[in-house]
Amino acid sequence: MTDTAAAGAAAQRIREFRMPDVGEGLTEAEILKWYVGPGDTVTDGQVVCEVETAKAAVELPIPYNGVVHELRFEEGVTVDVGTPIITVDTDPSAGPAGPAEAGGAPAAAPAAEAA
Repeated sequence: MTDTAAAGAAAQRIREFRMPDVGEGLTEAEILKWYVGPGDTVTDGQVVCEVETAKAAVELPIPYNGVVHELRFEEGVTVDVGTPIITVDTDPSAGPAGPAEAGGAPAAAPAAEAA
């Protein structure tokens, strides 16, 4: 397999989970608590974090089986809907996955807004 083909196959196994619209048309949510960390095994439907919108606190389930590759934001950070918040390696038996395989550089974690 060529380096390019290997990189493409590895990139496909890293899945991004994006902040969903957990309310009716809300545009952002604050990450209150992570229940998992890099290296943890997750299963489809497992709650991985709790987020809070202007309306409610909600637990988010992950839609993949695999191993947590990266948490893109720390607790206390407000994230726009549609922004990747966690990546999961769906084929950890294939060997280590590097940062470039997760679709580029991680999103910068903006400072939490003052109350």
